[in-house]
Amino acid sequence: MEPAVLGGKLASSLVAPLVRKLFVTGGPGAGLVDRPVRLTHLVAFRGERRTLGEKEVRRLAGRLVGDSLDSPGEPPFPRDEETAVADALTARLLALGDLDMDDVQAVRLGHRELAKRLQYRGDGAFGVLSADACYFLDSATEWACLHILEFFTRRSTFVARTLVEQTRGQAELIAKVDELITRTPRPDSRDTAFERRYLPYAAEQHNRITIYGIDLRDSPDRWPLEVAYLSLEATAIEERAVLPGEHTEPERTVRLSAEDALLTCDRVLLRGDAGSGKTTLVQWLAVTAARDGDRVPYVLPLRTLIRAGALPSPAAFLTAVGCPLTPPEGWAERVLTAGRGLVLVDGLDEIPAAERHRTRDWLLALIRAFPGNRWLLTSRPTAVRPDWLAAEGFRELALTPMRGADVTTFVRRWHAAADAPGYETQLLDALRTKRDLARLATNPLMCGLICALHRERRGYLPTGRKELYDAALTMLLARRDRERGMAAVELSEEAQLELLQRLAYALVLSGRTEMEVESAEGIVERALPSVASAAGQGDASTVLRALVLRSGLLRRPAEEVLDFVHRTFQDYLGARYAVEEGHLDVIAGHADDTQWEDVIRMAVAHARPGERAVLLRRLLAENTPRLTLLALACLEHATALDPAVRAEVEARAGALIPPGSKEDARALAEAGPLVLELLPGPEGLTDAEAHGVTVTASLLAEHEPGGALAVLRRFREHLSLDVRRQLAGTWDRFDAREYAAEVLDHLDQTDLFVVCRTPAQREAAASMAPWARLTLRGACRMADVIASAPDPGAVTSLQLVDNPQVTELGGLAAFPALRVLLVNCPSARKLEQLARLSLTDLVIGRAADLAGLSELTSLVHLSVADRLPGVRLTDALPAGALLQYLHLGADATLGTGLRGLAHWGTLRTLYLSPTTPLTAEDWAEVQRLPQLRGLLLHGSLFPDGIGPLPPLPGILELSLIGCKGDEDLSVLAPRLPDVRTVVLDSASDAPLDTERIAALFPDAEVTVD
Repeated sequence: MEPAVLGGKLASSLVAPLVRKLFVTGGPGAGLVDRPVRLTHLVAFRGERRTLGEKEVRRLAGRLVGDSLDSPGEPPFPRDEETAVADALTARLLALGDLDMDDVQAVRLGHRELAKRLQYRGDGAFGVLSADACYFLDSATEWACLHILEFFTRRSTFVARTLVEQTRGQAELIAKVDELITRTPRPDSRDTAFERRYLPYAAEQHNRITIYGIDLRDSPDRWPLEVAYLSLEATAIEERAVLPGEHTEPERTVRLSAEDALLTCDRVLLRGDAGSGKTTLVQWLAVTAARDGDRVPYVLPLRTLIRAGALPSPAAFLTAVGCPLTPPEGWAERVLTAGRGLVLVDGLDEIPAAERHRTRDWLLALIRAFPGNRWLLTSRPTAVRPDWLAAEGFRELALTPMRGADVTTFVRRWHAAADAPGYETQLLDALRTKRDLARLATNPLMCGLICALHRERRGYLPTGRKELYDAALTMLLARRDRERGMAAVELSEEAQLELLQRLAYALVLSGRTEMEVESAEGIVERALPSVASAAGQGDASTVLRALVLRSGLLRRPAEEVLDFVHRTFQDYLGARYAVEEGHLDVIAGHADDTQWEDVIRMAVAHARPGERAVLLRRLLAENTPRLTLLALACLEHATALDPAVRAEVEARAGALIPPGSKEDARALAEAGPLVLELLPGPEGLTDAEAHGVTVTASLLAEHEPGGALAVLRRFREHLSLDVRRQLAGTWDRFDAREYAAEVLDHLDQTDLFVVCRTPAQREAAASMAPWARLTLRGACRMADVIASAPDPGAVTSLQLVDNPQVTELGGLAAFPALRVLLVNCPSARKLEQLARLSLTDLVIGRAADLAGLSELTSLVHLSVADRLPGVRLTDALPAGALLQYLHLGADATLGTGLRGLAHWGTLRTLYLSPTTPLTAEDWAEVQRLPQLRGLLLHGSLFPDGIGPLPPLPGILELSLIGCKGDEDLSVLAPRLPDVRTVVLDSASDAPLDTERIAALFPDAEVTVD
């Protein structure tokens, strides 16, 4: 019979009811309390819960067989075998009670295997069945077993017991696997265990900065890298496609953080001058990679590797650099094969030129064998040609010099690492005011040298900076290479100095900072016969090449051009050679040239006492402020000097510094940035002298903002209002945020406004300590006005000047404590919105509409320049206000005159500067003010605009504003008999004739504001 037909005979509707009757119903839970539940306990015809007997099972089997024969279609087997087939099926079903397994095991066994078990146990002596009967019996048994297992999986206890069995099996499996791993560990587990030791070691090993070549007694020579590290900038020249219509070159300079160099390219050749921070960057990359764990760093200094002869394979990386840890066999290769390596090869320039091609082949072989890793190679700029590794996919980057902000950050971190915060501020001031020192501090090496020497000398740089330059030259020319364990340099320190100073003097004489290589070779060639140690090193070209590569002082910014890495070294060495050759007249002859200032100062440092006196007297003989101050600046370099010459220089300079007035300050500033390092601090100065110093520094901020800031910050706690006004008023000459933090945040704010003119200043103001008085000049939105105050509730005085963007003033409600307001906003309307504030003082320079002014009844002081609406002052001004001060200027009274002025009987001071003449009616209103004691009149009223001035006996104070000096004031004296104070304000710098005015008012004190 076909299987499909047989399947129809044994439909689920026949088998499923039979199966349900064969087994008892179980309760909830896993059934694990006593022992595993076997099938013998589940069948319905065994045990205490028996509900079926053999007779009932036989009846069920017979029904199944009979229903199969009675179903439509051909019978599955001959009908005469019905009884035998039913007996055999009964025996197989009863065999369920003899199986020693539980339901979970039965399900795991599967329905076919379970059927075979029943067949084996249930088949007995039932006679020989036909093939069809046997086929039916086997099929019926399998279908029954299939439904039996389906029934088991639906029982409430089955799922719970299955989970328990799985949990037990998994636990047993894990335990066996752990035991297996313990007995036979895999290679990658050994690698992981080793890396847990190596990465912390690498991070700690490279987390130090060493300063080589400096003799320091009290300063450590190693500093924590993570504290002192400074992020530097790298640049690259990259080609790009030129867009249609563009005329730019198809190259561009790309700037990026140096430590991010490997994020954009896996292969980088990093160039940098001596001391520019190449090795420090390598250390930083190694430390960060080791701590992050994303890459395994290998720091490979070539100067160390080359000593062993053959360059190491990956297996020998750690041994070659002296790492005491022993890795598992093949570890390094597995790391590089997986692309997890960070290979940092440092100092291509520090190995002989003959070895560099061998090093290149070694590096490229590694890259080809282990692709996917990151590779960094460092070198000085001239060690190899520009395209040395370009064909291999290396991106070339160059470290840039440190900027002013970088130097400041480095100094602060250096002192934090050295635990010497007390010296930080002094050094920063020196770096800002001393230009030659600032030019020297352009890379981490020189900055570190300056910091260390400054700390070593308890906050003072070497007397006359010659000692600093000597230490720097010794370090760069000899000691740094020697102490890093490199092979002996080809040129001695003395030979290098001799050649360098000749090159420097040639540049100084030509007034240039660069020379052609051909010219430099000519100078070296002429010098070689007298420099024996250099003469044996080869021809002039060879010697010059070695000088450029190893001295750290020369560089090649272009293929055929040489210059000094620092202009300071050029001036220092050029002056040294000039003094040695006796060229003092040449030096003195260039005193008027500001480019020779540092040369002259260094010449004084190198000269003998008698030569110093000659040079200084030549400077004084010119009798100019700049050269007198230059002579004063030279004194710090003159260790030994004729006392009479020193006294004369100090006396002549003492007449210039400190300046006693604004005029003196302006004259002093004309001497140039040299002045900044000579200006004193506030100690011992009068208020006028302190003001003069701050004016001088402010004027020089355009040329030397760093030095000017260093001077001004010394005066930030000065109490003089003039000094504080000068400090607050010069904000726009500096970086907004830096000046705010260094100066403005420290000022006494009494009677002082802070003025914001730019978006940068508004942003800086928002991060400052709150100011009670705030002025915002220029266009900005009301939202910007509010955002510029870190605490709007602290603002009591606000000035909005020349702001066309503010149209409505309702937003000023954000300043609840505002009492004084100046509005110069030509688009401003709806002044009635200000009634929500309790303003006492209001100045309106320009506004689009003054209609709402009458509602501001809290005002005490009011100033208006635009034309008032109405025909009387009471139509426009707040009638309910108890005004004590009123200024009516320009066009204010064009339509109203002074009609209605007498309404404000509380007025004590009146300021009149109208553009139309005053009438008798106007003065009558003034006469009716009973408490008026002060009268301010603008000079433009004289002589025709004053009108028929009546006697005003109550006026005690008279101010004349904007006087030109030629006004006829004789009409005032007889009309103001009680005046006791007359204040004159000049409209120009021309002096006023106070004696003439004092004669008109013999009983009054006359002063000029």
